[in-house]
Amino acid sequence: MKKRLFILSQYLLPHHLLSRLAGCIAECRVRWFKNAFTAWFAKRYQVDMSQALVEDLSAYEHFNAFFTRALKDGARPLDQTPGAILSPADGAVSQLGPIEHGRVFQAKGHSYSVLELLGGDAAVAAPFMGGDFATIYLSPKDYHRVHMPLAGTLREMVYVPGRIFSVNQTTAENVPELFARNERVVCLFDTERGPMAVVLVGAMIVASIETVWAGLVTPPKRELKTVRYDEAARAPIHLEKGAELGRFKLGSTAIVLFGPDQVQWAQELVAGSPVQMGQGLGSPKA
Repeated sequence: MKKRLFILSQYLLPHHLLSRLAGCIAECRVRWFKNAFTAWFAKRYQVDMSQALVEDLSAYEHFNAFFTRALKDGARPLDQTPGAILSPADGAVSQLGPIEHGRVFQAKGHSYSVLELLGGDAAVAAPFMGGDFATIYLSPKDYHRVHMPLAGTLREMVYVPGRIFSVNQTTAENVPELFARNERVVCLFDTERGPMAVVLVGAMIVASIETVWAGLVTPPKRELKTVRYDEAARAPIHLEKGAELGRFKLGSTAIVLFGPDQVQWAQELVAGSPVQMGQGLGSPKA
């Protein structure tokens, strides 16, 4: 009964209004409030500050600065195995595996369309049909910057408007096509393993999504928007393996897609496996 009420509330709540209110709280600079809220959050979710570049909770100008905190050098060593595909973020594997019949497995009984996930453009989705995906869920205690699984040159960024359901195991199991319904930012790269998509998926009270090249991704109107970066008028944007790609201000999920016969995921990784940014998720397919 409790689970059913939670799922029902996901459909009834004013998602974007709640997220805007959360954004105001997260950017509050009133010292006593932001210090108390940050301390409560760190204790509630058992955040490990020993790896943070700035360990003092009160030193952050607001909650969002704490939430998107940088880590100390060496805190996330990159897997040095030749060709390794890295985890883009700290968190846990939600699912990973093949893209079958144009759909990505979400949870038992649920899948979603790659075409819809990437914004509805068949030409964008085509290279990933029959490929492979990995979905990484970031919990509140995790490091919330997203990094490059492989070195790549940015070709296109697509903002896809949508709802912002909570993202967790319960909603994954009960909200059909969850990741293709939530607001998201699709980043398309050319890599040594062909096209790679990294999709930053928003969720309830995720105040914003940022990328290192565009900053805050919030179009004036919540409508589909595509920006191409492979045109002559724009300088190429190349990011090395492990470089920061973007960040969540209050976090959610990162989904990585590759085309067919490009990668094979590590056999020991299954749904629920904990991962850290820089850890090897897989290797090139021979």
